[in-house]
Amino acid sequence: MITARAAATFEPVGRSVAAARGFVRDTLQGWGLGDIVDDAVVLTSELVTNAVVHAGTAADVVCFRDAEGVRVEVADHYPERELPLHDAGQPPGSPDREGGRGLLLCAALASRWGVDYTAADKRVWFHLDLPDRPVGTRSAGPAVPDTALPVAATRVRVGVVQVDRGGAVSAWNTDAQELFGYAPEQVIGKPLTDLAAWPHTPGTGTGIAEALLLSRWEGSYGVRDHEGRTVPVYASHLRVRDSDGEPSTVCLLVPDHERAVLQSPQRAPAPDAASGHDGQERSTADPFEVFIGSPAPDDLDGLLQRTVERARDMLDGDAAYLLLATDDETELEVRASTGLPAARQRFARVPVEGGSGRYGSARMPSVHEDLSVVPGAVPLLSGTGMRSVVTVPLKVEGRLTGSLGVATEAPTRYTNEEALRLQFAADRIALAVERARLTELERLRRGSLSFLVEASDLLAGTLDRDQTLALMAQMTVPTLATWCAVYTVADQGSDPMLSYVLHEDEDRIDSLKALLGKVDPPDPVPTPGARVWTAPTEAAHSAALRTSLRNAGMDSGDHRLSPASSLATAAAVGGETVVLPLVARNRVIGMLTLGKPTDERFRQEILELAEDLSRRAALALDNARLYSERTAISQSLQRSLLPPELPEVPGVEVEVIYRAAGEGNEVGGDFYDVFEIRDGAYGFAIGDVCGTGPEAAAVTGLARHALRLLAREGFGGPAVLERLNAAILDEGTRSRFLTLLYGELWPQADGSAELKVVCAGHPLPLRLRPNGTVATAAEPQPLLGVMDDLELYEETVVLDPGDVLLCVTDGVTERREGTRMLGDDGLVDALTACTGLNAGAVAARIMRTVERFASAAPSDDMAILAMRVPVQQGEPA
Repeated sequence: MITARAAATFEPVGRSVAAARGFVRDTLQGWGLGDIVDDAVVLTSELVTNAVVHAGTAADVVCFRDAEGVRVEVADHYPERELPLHDAGQPPGSPDREGGRGLLLCAALASRWGVDYTAADKRVWFHLDLPDRPVGTRSAGPAVPDTALPVAATRVRVGVVQVDRGGAVSAWNTDAQELFGYAPEQVIGKPLTDLAAWPHTPGTGTGIAEALLLSRWEGSYGVRDHEGRTVPVYASHLRVRDSDGEPSTVCLLVPDHERAVLQSPQRAPAPDAASGHDGQERSTADPFEVFIGSPAPDDLDGLLQRTVERARDMLDGDAAYLLLATDDETELEVRASTGLPAARQRFARVPVEGGSGRYGSARMPSVHEDLSVVPGAVPLLSGTGMRSVVTVPLKVEGRLTGSLGVATEAPTRYTNEEALRLQFAADRIALAVERARLTELERLRRGSLSFLVEASDLLAGTLDRDQTLALMAQMTVPTLATWCAVYTVADQGSDPMLSYVLHEDEDRIDSLKALLGKVDPPDPVPTPGARVWTAPTEAAHSAALRTSLRNAGMDSGDHRLSPASSLATAAAVGGETVVLPLVARNRVIGMLTLGKPTDERFRQEILELAEDLSRRAALALDNARLYSERTAISQSLQRSLLPPELPEVPGVEVEVIYRAAGEGNEVGGDFYDVFEIRDGAYGFAIGDVCGTGPEAAAVTGLARHALRLLAREGFGGPAVLERLNAAILDEGTRSRFLTLLYGELWPQADGSAELKVVCAGHPLPLRLRPNGTVATAAEPQPLLGVMDDLELYEETVVLDPGDVLLCVTDGVTERREGTRMLGDDGLVDALTACTGLNAGAVAARIMRTVERFASAAPSDDMAILAMRVPVQQGEPA
């Protein structure tokens, strides 16, 4: 027989699920059926979710009270969507599947349940039987034999101790005197902490002083009696205030083995929970395990999200959140939440001692009956409208691993009873959360190691500054951040300069660069670690606000960002922005800036990885800077060893091609020079210093400058080379032998050119006649830098119109491909094919022949000097 009925309809919106839970809770509590409220709320939440989310229709919720208990019906208006059928002989499906989880809950919690179809709706119902308890009681334990009752002394003593605001004992009853042996006058006025033996881990910051500040607390500790022995007690603390508003704490104490006198009863299933009234077998799974799902989600995020949703439903909350502790237990990081604004989700961090727990502690269960009374007690909920909240720690082997909280907008909703229930649930899930967290950390660390190895290889593969900057940004976007900016510091005391900007959306790069150009760069602080930088976000929001005002005709100022890009940039950089210093060789050389879009934050592991990357990137960037500086110095010095532009020689074509071996070298052991000695006389030289590299280049500079100086002093060719030989020998152990072809050239009035040459150990010059014949133009003589006394002589060569004189270094003739060598014969053949070409074409063809002779890059310096007397008009070629 139905004795009471209540009904309500809820629109197909997400908020309706919480409203339906509240309707069922208020209805059943109003009927005095608080013992079955929790199960009814959980089942209603699942079924209404199916209706308004999955079926997408309004949900009709009807509660019926009868003599046996309560029947709740949830109807949706989508009868075509059938419920999944389940064979009773098969194991239940996974709770993680899209449909059917609410039915698993019904099977686990309800006495009976079923589904009714009509043409207009589908109605799922469940029935919860009332426990067999005396009428009028709030809660009661089962009837058990006398032998199973808890043991207590013949005279049960409950010590009542009142503690004032400062923690000092203000009242001490006779039972307390009997239990601990102190007369009231011996303890009144003394701090309770002098008597309490509080078991806690050193350094955790939680003890009896913190427990006395909680509104309600229940648990075990010890009290030292008058003989110094520790008496284990079970205590229940209640914080009250007198008519004047003065707070104090009332402590009820019993011997620990008599804890049943004070201990809050644990919720337990009804004696007939294993089977329904209809005789069908029912699930014996723990309700919380059913909430989470068995097996639990494999990934940590899925497990945490499921946990907060089930915790919210279990306590009929409007919001819930779960934070995980860092390894050093100094901070808590939001990893899952429901019912909170997006900006408060995912990776927001709060310090442990000033975080989610009451009075600066997250290590103990706590209840906030009204957050408006203690503003800021739970920073995560500031400005959300939440009033009542219960938080409990997740601990594994005594170590804090997280904090679970459930909140509601109604004040005074939660009491110590909800804290105990939530703590029981947290204890059941803590180990699974810790396992999943460690698995995720191991996966992240393996991925981080692989990432850093690859990053190190890439950074080590270049010494170009601009390429290093680009690599730094490309490695962070989008792997670590949505956008990245690199600032560089040229030298100590100079201002940081924006050097590179990258966004995962290429269309945002220009607007982001313009935005960052408007804000002052971050300070180049060498302190390690990531620090938050708010300037880009504030500038973006300011630009977006001005855009909105300008669109409304309220702001006509000139701004650098266009209206469309202002709004888009504000969204792109509106999240957390951090700056990591780039420190190399004890100097800040720049800053790596990473950013997230609106409402997104960095997780701690990503920041730690970014810090490792910044150290490697800073060293690579500094190496690139040093390499660039030294390359610039080297190139400047090398260019100083090269001769200036070739002079214009009247009546003679002159062309030079020079190739120094080795990457980055502009000058090697080979050298050349063509210069004016005096009016009508020109000197030319081509030489080869033993070896390559800087040492050979030093001798090159000595030889070239000495030749010019001595020739202009009026010395002839042999005298010039003899004095150069003496200068080389004066270098001592640093000296190197040198082959040199030196000559002086006089253009003649008849169109020919007279040359006087000295060939000191150098490949002989070749003379190409217009008819294609090739012959040597000098005789070999001793090289320089070996003997003190040289007897050198000069030879005269006359170049007629059309003649070509080709001078090369041994890098040309010794060009090799395997066992083959170009040699003198190969050079002669190449020169023979140059008949009729001007000096530039001759030099180019010889160089092309040398390059094509072998596929490998040349290993020796090469110089080619070609001089040609052109044929005058009217003369035969």
